[in-house]
Amino acid sequence: MKVPIDPRAAQALNQAPVEPPSARSKNLKQLRQSTRDFEAMYINEVYKSMRKNVPDGGLLKKSFSEKMYQEMLDMEMAKEAAAGDGMGIGEAMFDQLKDSVR
Repeated sequence: MKVPIDPRAAQALNQAPVEPPSARSKNLKQLRQSTRDFEAMYINEVYKSMRKNVPDGGLLKKSFSEKMYQEMLDMEMAKEAAAGDGMGIGEAMFDQLKDSVR
């Protein structure tokens, strides 16, 4: 007994219906990103206060462009530090706020 198999039917069985992400999961993703951004801003402020307390050394005074570059570098380092596990501030905030997301 031979049963003809339609390849389109077999392909349709393999493809699971893709459900659009719910509003809650989308909001949770936004909340996680916001808490990471907040942690990056916090780390950046820590870097700024560290730089203020370290005296400038050398023969020449820092120019405006060097200060600007240093600030941009600190901001990028803060973003990278918060992107992974970070200091845990963003994760703690996310854990506290995730139950209020609808």
